[in-house]
Amino acid sequence: MKIAIVASRFNQLISDNLVTGAQKAIKSKGLAEAETYDVPGAFELPFTCSLLNDKYDGLVAVGVVIRGETPHFDYVCEVASKGIAEVSRTKLIPIGFGVITADTVDQAAARSGDDEKNLGYRAALAAIELVEFKKEIQR
Repeated sequence: MKIAIVASRFNQLISDNLVTGAQKAIKSKGLAEAETYDVPGAFELPFTCSLLNDKYDGLVAVGVVIRGETPHFDYVCEVASKGIAEVSRTKLIPIGFGVITADTVDQAAARSGDDEKNLGYRAALAAIELVEFKKEIQR
């Protein structure tokens, strides 16, 4: 099983923790370390997932969007979530959604720690489970 991680560099410290969590989950399933592709921000995640869809069995999209004082947060979150879902649905590739959308840095940090609450960890497990399910259905 080949899994890749697509990671937003925006809010890099937290995003790096999500990548670490995803890698930890992937290794816990006995898989090789995933190749990671960095992109500027969450807005670019769907495009990159679309480019990679035929090279991997599954993808994990991780990033962090923290609410600011403008509606920009809403637009970026909507594009990221709907875009990733659309790529997954139309390209038939499992994509674990590990994009934190938070009001504060503290909220984001709480979802990116070194435990099973890490959203990258949970997204990777979801992607792996769906890859296994897809393979089972296709037999």
